[in-house]
Amino acid sequence: MLVTVYLAMVVLLVLCVCLELTARRFTPPQPTPSAMGTNPAFRRFQTLFLRGYLLALSGDWLQGPYLYKLYRHYSFLESQIAILYVVGLASCVLFAPVASWFPQVLGRRRTCLLFCVAYSACCLTKLSRDYFVLILGRVLGGLSTSLLSTAFQAWYVHRHVDIHDFPKEWIPSTFTKAASWNHGLAVGAGLVANMLAEWLHLGPVAPFLLAVPCLGACGWVVLTDWGLEEKDGSLEGDNKTPLLGPSSSAPLARASAQARFWRSCQEGLRCLLSDRRVMLLGGVQALFESVLYIFIFLWTPVLDPYGLPLGMVFSCLMAASMAGSLLYRLATSTCYRLQPGHLLCFSMLLAFFSFFMLIFSTAPGQPRPRESLLAFLMLELASGLYFPAVSFLQGRVIPEEKRAGVLAWFRLPLHLTACLGLLALHREVSGTGGGEGGSGTRHMFGGCAVLMLAALLAVVSLFTLGRNDVDLRLDGPKGEGDV
Repeated sequence: MLVTVYLAMVVLLVLCVCLELTARRFTPPQPTPSAMGTNPAFRRFQTLFLRGYLLALSGDWLQGPYLYKLYRHYSFLESQIAILYVVGLASCVLFAPVASWFPQVLGRRRTCLLFCVAYSACCLTKLSRDYFVLILGRVLGGLSTSLLSTAFQAWYVHRHVDIHDFPKEWIPSTFTKAASWNHGLAVGAGLVANMLAEWLHLGPVAPFLLAVPCLGACGWVVLTDWGLEEKDGSLEGDNKTPLLGPSSSAPLARASAQARFWRSCQEGLRCLLSDRRVMLLGGVQALFESVLYIFIFLWTPVLDPYGLPLGMVFSCLMAASMAGSLLYRLATSTCYRLQPGHLLCFSMLLAFFSFFMLIFSTAPGQPRPRESLLAFLMLELASGLYFPAVSFLQGRVIPEEKRAGVLAWFRLPLHLTACLGLLALHREVSGTGGGEGGSGTRHMFGGCAVLMLAALLAVVSLFTLGRNDVDLRLDGPKGEGDV
């Protein structure tokens, strides 16, 4: 099995390189406004943002490979670990609606600092073996995850548009660069975590301790470099209204932020209920991504009993996801011209087949770890295809001004479905006397296969409904740009 993991790592990296070179060959370069390419102020601002944001992503990825292993190292049962994961997901549900509200009340840069402090505290709780301290850490992790997906983007977009007055069309170039780096950071984080925990024998807590300096460096960049940029770029600072200034203005600003937040939620709900395409797309997202959350919990207990280096396995999974993303880019290029909807259907089929394989490869008394690893890699390949495809469709179906509110409603059933799945696993394992749940894991994979089948039916319904809908298809330069 050890040789299999290292061989898979080499094959996947070679595949990613080949797909990248092929995609560059068949995909024409995106038209770049000459002003953007020669604007030194924009390049400096973009580099400044990416410096802080990529450090934040690094601190996040380092915590992925050994979370479950750490809880097992502390001798917690699988049912207890499931509760810890449920607490993290429930925290995401609770904090997601207010995550976009924090930047308007505290200020965008201060919210980024809050992320760094909260996530560092989350990592430090991993030093404790106390169950309730670990639960507190999961709550802090849920808050931090919600802030990571909103606060940094809010700071960048505000400075880009309102302060520097750069064209809005330049914004995607920055987040495209961030996405390109993100996959590489995930693969690298797995390798570094493996080196610390396995090769240097520092134990599963070591990657969490390394994440603290990454988050500290991110906080330092936000505090110093971003603060200096605000002083040099504008006297208006992080917010045009001094939210934490005079007592007379702060309550008004908070009330205004609350009103905007609730208005966004109401408009998003109306859009969701009035357009069946949006409803179906939300169902697809809730089903597929909730299954991914369950997979994040289950992959370690399936593979860890065979002594595999979990950091290397994590890097293999992230490399498979990167291969899926590159495959999507190649498939939608001018050479092959496949539609995002077709690729979304294929990703659902691939994920369904992965869980179907796992039902048999995790049978009690007859485990087949190689088949399980292959199924996990196929699932990550499917997720690499899924995310750009669903992002394209969201950009076409959901109006831009209502997108934040609609996506907030999408996330609610997503996290609730994942929580219910993990609670069902906890109940089944507890019902067997609190031991390990081999059959429970197999039943959970069966449930995930059913959810994937439901997601596939939702995709088919979506494209049956919009068979002649040009919004759901690539249509030349506009479609490629939306991807």
